[in-house]
Amino acid sequence: MGIVIGIDVGISTTKIVGLREGKPTAPIRITAADPITSLYGAFGKYLHENNIQLDNVEHVMLTGVGAGYVKNDVYGVKTSRCDEFVADALGARYESKLDHAIVVSMGTGTSFVMCKGGEIEHIGGIGIGGGTLQGLARICLGTGDIKQVSALAMQGDIKNINLLIGDISAQPLPGLPMEATASIFARAKSDAPKEDIAAGIIGMVLQTIGSASVLAAKGSGCRDMVLIGNLTLLPQCKDIFPALEKLYKVRFHIPKYAEFCTAIGAALAYKEE
Repeated sequence: MGIVIGIDVGISTTKIVGLREGKPTAPIRITAADPITSLYGAFGKYLHENNIQLDNVEHVMLTGVGAGYVKNDVYGVKTSRCDEFVADALGARYESKLDHAIVVSMGTGTSFVMCKGGEIEHIGGIGIGGGTLQGLARICLGTGDIKQVSALAMQGDIKNINLLIGDISAQPLPGLPMEATASIFARAKSDAPKEDIAAGIIGMVLQTIGSASVLAAKGSGCRDMVLIGNLTLLPQCKDIFPALEKLYKVRFHIPKYAEFCTAIGAALAYKEE
């Protein structure tokens, strides 16, 4: 049996991983001007860096919004396509080792997929994600570079931007500690420093995604949320999601290869078939 290549094709960024003997190996990502350039660039680089001959590739599995632009087999290798929500669930389940969880895919927007044993169900989504972060940063900070925004945010103080329960109440409210957010950006001043604005933007996006995932899980009995996608790389995740865990009595999990879970899931889908 040869290696199975899973590829998550975005509009400009492609993530690729190989599945060898049932285990993901050496995931990489490539950014280019368009999906086709990104896909073929990632595929070629993956084969070169891992010293893999084309004859050793058993199958290619594509997923992601950019997969629709690819009409033929990739480099002549038999190529199939996997529903993105199925790929999200399979990759997150494999990486987290959880059979019952809400998979929270934090991409340009955010989708929620219920994974319960062999059952996979897309239960909704919100139009807030990395695209929101970049757009607001371009307007407010003059840059859409997420790494630069994150670095600025590390120097900022979100308490100068958000209104907390402790700012409006002399004592905690039922189920709401004093440090819980009462209103996002409610304390922001017109001359707020860029560092505080950056902290506010990232905090708003991650808090909204976290709270929405808890609401998506209502009535399901599920208390585990598996976070996947590029936003899991933000260092602010390490502060914001533990705080939400305490607030909502849930568990947020960020797997080792959270950024590549969708590509991993695509490769796993071929093995399941």
